[in-house]
Amino acid sequence: MELKKEFLKREVAGESFLVPIGKTIYDSNGLYLLTELGAFIWDRLPEARDSQDILQAVLAEYEVDENIARADVDEFLDKLRDMGIL
Repeated sequence: MELKKEFLKREVAGESFLVPIGKTIYDSNGLYLLTELGAFIWDRLPEARDSQDILQAVLAEYEVDENIARADVDEFLDKLRDMGIL
């Protein structure tokens, strides 16, 4: 999946954050805190072709109902789209 803005994921005190870099610094409202699942999904975005790839990775990693996983993945990706990141 293609990212439209530049962010680096950084770990600080056991928490995962997205840190804007480059021109994204000027378009961003600061750092974004990621949940464990959000960080997992973020790490898979560059090689994922679509949300189905991410869903399959989530199902392989976590013991979760597919419908719940799909809703969580869709919610996270929708937030990224709303923020203009995807």
